[in-house]
Amino acid sequence: MTRRTRLPRPGRPRVRSLRAQLTLANVVLLALGIVAATAVSVLGMRYYLLDQIDTELVRTRDSLGGSELTLRQIDSLSALSFFRDRVEPEWNQDEDDPDSVFAAVDREGEPVPVFGFAPSRAQRDLADAVRDPDALIGDPEPRDVTVRGSTYRVTATRLADGTGVLIAGSTEPLHEGVAKAVRFDLAIGTLLLLVLACLTMFGVRRRMRPLEDMVETSSAIAEGDLTRRVPSSCDPTLEVEQLRLALNSMLQQVESAYRTRERSAAQLRRFVADASHELRTPLAAIRGYLQLYERGMLRDPTERKRAWDRMMTESDRMGRLVDELLVLARLDQRPELRLRNVDVCRLVRDAAQDLRMQQPGRPVRVDADGSVLVHADEAGLRQVLGNLVGNVRTHTPADVPVRLGVARSDGAVRLWVADEGPGLAPDDAARVFDRFFRAGGGAGSGLGMAIVQGVVRAHGGEVTVDTARGEGLTVTVTLPATTPQAVPTPRAEETAPTG
Repeated sequence: MTRRTRLPRPGRPRVRSLRAQLTLANVVLLALGIVAATAVSVLGMRYYLLDQIDTELVRTRDSLGGSELTLRQIDSLSALSFFRDRVEPEWNQDEDDPDSVFAAVDREGEPVPVFGFAPSRAQRDLADAVRDPDALIGDPEPRDVTVRGSTYRVTATRLADGTGVLIAGSTEPLHEGVAKAVRFDLAIGTLLLLVLACLTMFGVRRRMRPLEDMVETSSAIAEGDLTRRVPSSCDPTLEVEQLRLALNSMLQQVESAYRTRERSAAQLRRFVADASHELRTPLAAIRGYLQLYERGMLRDPTERKRAWDRMMTESDRMGRLVDELLVLARLDQRPELRLRNVDVCRLVRDAAQDLRMQQPGRPVRVDADGSVLVHADEAGLRQVLGNLVGNVRTHTPADVPVRLGVARSDGAVRLWVADEGPGLAPDDAARVFDRFFRAGGGAGSGLGMAIVQGVVRAHGGEVTVDTARGEGLTVTVTLPATTPQAVPTPRAEETAPTG
């Protein structure tokens, strides 16, 4: 199932900066919190103030309703001076929006005089706004009414003579107080939003500085500077520090892989050039003798015999070179070893005997008494010893002493071939395992030591060289007591060219 990439709709602006997105998210969240807190506080305040107004109205209504007085008795009783003192100053108010209104109405809902005062305009308007005093008298809770554009809370009761009494309290001061509180909260909230936006921008910029360093480092690496790394910040957070360490580790691996690839590519190019050069020499010699024969310039049987011998020598040389390249190619393919218990001492004694037969005048010392078994490929170990002994025979004078030995220590088997010849310079010793490398341009194909290293690595071991100019050469091969069935060996382009 193919996943479709969602493209942004044209014309819709999108915030690309993470810093801006975080700041916007914080500001929006705070704004929502301020709005929610303001709404809750305003509703709570309104409910509390309305409850106070309603409580006062209900208390006055219950006082009048429970007194069982008539309107006439109220007019004549001076004992209710507390009530008169409380109501009379407001009874005859004619201002547009009084804070409280007290009106007496008959059974038809028309206002009637009280305390000798004719109904005021506010009382008449309140009676007109209520319209149905009976319904209001039956409601235990005050109601909202609008009197000449102003809102009031109103309740009603009935006196003993059937006169209705309307008691109203203005809610305009409540609404004005709520509006002021809302404006104050919005002003404070706006200020808080501005402060939060500034602090968020500053904090996010400081916290995201490591990410900017990562972008800068990545850009530098993309331009070719593979040594750049992400620096540590002054006040790192755990997640950013983990990301920095992981990124630096990845960059180290990338640089190492790139350097290895470049080195491998250079070695491969050099290997191909060296192989071509080594193969071109015998081919050129064979081609030259064949051209002489084709042109009839080898008429003398002695010359033809010499040309034939030279062509056979060059073909043998080319064959050995191809065989050695084939061995290296197989070693690079991680070969399956034919493992069995091999007596390394016996192999060393056989190699020493071969060297005595080929160079009877060379002093040869063997430190390989008894039997030392190792689980290894016998043919591979014979080739290792043969190449090491062959190097001694080829690159040292015939009277230089040679010492071969075997020892077991720390669960590993070490065998060595040491001579007292001219040795190698440090630069040559560093390249002794390079393919086609020949110290001083000497004889040989330059692949012997590369094969030694490849076979030893295939056994999971290692080979080292200890030499100095004029102090001889010692090659030590260390093999594990138990050799794995198949040990990864460096590929051709990863292995240093050998000599």
